[in-house]
Amino acid sequence: VEVLGNSWRMSVMGDRKAVLKEIPEVVRNPQNGKQFAKGKFLGKGGFARCYELMDTETRIVYAGKIVSKTLLVKKHQREKMTQEIQIHRMLSHPHVVRLDGFFEDADNVYVLLELCSRRSLMELHKRRRAVTEPEARYFTNHVVLACIYLHDKKIIHRDLKLGNLFLNDDMEVKIGDFGLATMVEFDGERKKTLCGTPNYIAPEMLGKKGHSYEVDIWAIGCILYTLLVGKPPFETLSLKETYQKIKENDYIIPSRISADARHLIERLLAADPSARPNIHEVAQFDFFTKGYLPSRLPTSCLTMAPKFQPSQLVQLERRVVDGARARNALSPRQQARQDMLAAPLRALTTVPETQAVSMKRAPEERNDPACGDVPSDCYLSELYAQISELLTKKASDRPVVQEDEAEDPAAVPVFWVSKWVDYSDKYGLGYQLCDNSVGVVFNDNTKLVLDAAGEQVQYTERDNSEQYYTISVYPKELTKKMTLLAYFRNYMNEHLQKTGANMAVREGDELARLPCLRTWFRTRSAIVLHMSNGTLQINFFQDHTKLIVCPLICAATYIDPERNFHVYRFDLIDKFGCPRDVFSRLKYARTMIERLLSQSGNTNIRPGSLSTADARIGKYNTPSHRASINSPS
Repeated sequence: VEVLGNSWRMSVMGDRKAVLKEIPEVVRNPQNGKQFAKGKFLGKGGFARCYELMDTETRIVYAGKIVSKTLLVKKHQREKMTQEIQIHRMLSHPHVVRLDGFFEDADNVYVLLELCSRRSLMELHKRRRAVTEPEARYFTNHVVLACIYLHDKKIIHRDLKLGNLFLNDDMEVKIGDFGLATMVEFDGERKKTLCGTPNYIAPEMLGKKGHSYEVDIWAIGCILYTLLVGKPPFETLSLKETYQKIKENDYIIPSRISADARHLIERLLAADPSARPNIHEVAQFDFFTKGYLPSRLPTSCLTMAPKFQPSQLVQLERRVVDGARARNALSPRQQARQDMLAAPLRALTTVPETQAVSMKRAPEERNDPACGDVPSDCYLSELYAQISELLTKKASDRPVVQEDEAEDPAAVPVFWVSKWVDYSDKYGLGYQLCDNSVGVVFNDNTKLVLDAAGEQVQYTERDNSEQYYTISVYPKELTKKMTLLAYFRNYMNEHLQKTGANMAVREGDELARLPCLRTWFRTRSAIVLHMSNGTLQINFFQDHTKLIVCPLICAATYIDPERNFHVYRFDLIDKFGCPRDVFSRLKYARTMIERLLSQSGNTNIRPGSLSTADARIGKYNTPSHRASINSPS
């Protein structure tokens, strides 16, 4: 079966340096007449640009991988894409990105892929660096399941890496990008092509001795190591040195890594490919069979480590339910939730403080991130250095190339503040995040966050220690603050733009740790919001634009007056420049970070600590004067 047609080949041969044409707003499949509306730009890589493509009839949205035919002139380029489609189209597995179709027109080849809206493990890695062991087990388990399927079909992926492991809304891993994949034609065949990504490439491939399924096993070892340790095992500043370390099997597993994880990594990264387990054997290692494997992870783990006390929460809730069955046919959980939503000033079910679920975890498994812990300033110093370096290079003085080159939508923030209500003259600042979760920073510098489903509660003390409760289970001492949280939540839903109905409870929500608003203040021109995950958000009052900067993924998101998102990675700003309005806001952000850092002796900066010339806090007596919608939902 020929995947790509031949009709266009001669027309592009004479124009090898043709400028890439703009993708039309509506793409038509000449074979069947189906039409697809071009949506958001998703990113680029290799030869392809990726956009959302919506079937105008079914309204189904795909990730459209679009390759210009001017880039497929050479025979090997065409054969490579043909092989990629031929292999990918025959696959159907829960942990493999689905290929739903492909077609071509006069200018481009279009591949319709399953949309994985949570991007890839690469973005998660940049934000989190090291993840917890249950998370690493969860993600790697999905990769192993997919590779069992691929290897059983005699397919070697040959480019397994964090950037090719995509995440859907259910936080399921999907292996994608089969551009380097190959079929094993007969038992014992050794492939000779040198291919892959430097940090993940196996030693036998570098030695050009021939390779097979074992290169995928090696790559899984690199992936697991990177997730647990926070960086690839052989990463160096130079390609030559990295290859040398791979050839010498020169890597170190930190002592904090558990024995089961260490044993698996050592087997996966065996220098001799014959000493590595096959993919079926990998699945039977103690790391997968004996450790805690979450059935689902919350989307909050894209930026925040989860909490792993599901059994404690269940037991605690049972005690409360058994002791308080009463008011009517509704269960205590249902009644409490109904009360919270309908009558926020009524006191809710409480339990003694001693029954709280705290951050302290059982010692038998390393569920804490292997991180070199979050710095006390929540990455402000790092962010200041990054922005300062950009500003010294005067990025706005360079002409900006086309938007696709200068922007990287994959770096869009996971969380931002979408609404806020300033009632700090009495209680504090209430806010809503983009996922509809709600929080309050109280005037005593404690914080409460309620998840979008209205079930899970997170309380942060002044010393930044965290306690976890449910909407129906919390200590009596928090009754007033829970009531105020409910008040803020209802106020924002009633008086500010609606951002959608309450989300349904989903599996994994009980593990969620949401970022909370760490510090905030207002100036004459903006409100500055610093989140506990390191994200800094500045909302400008005059033109309603917003700037969100993240030191971990090294990117700035600019939300223009029309509420369009423009995401600029710092390295792309350095390379291609950026619009002047973005540059001027980055300068303002640096000044605001200086102000935050100047308060380093007090990491919980109170609004009142600013000069009266700048601060506009407590000026009004009603919260309606100080309410805002900060970004589109």
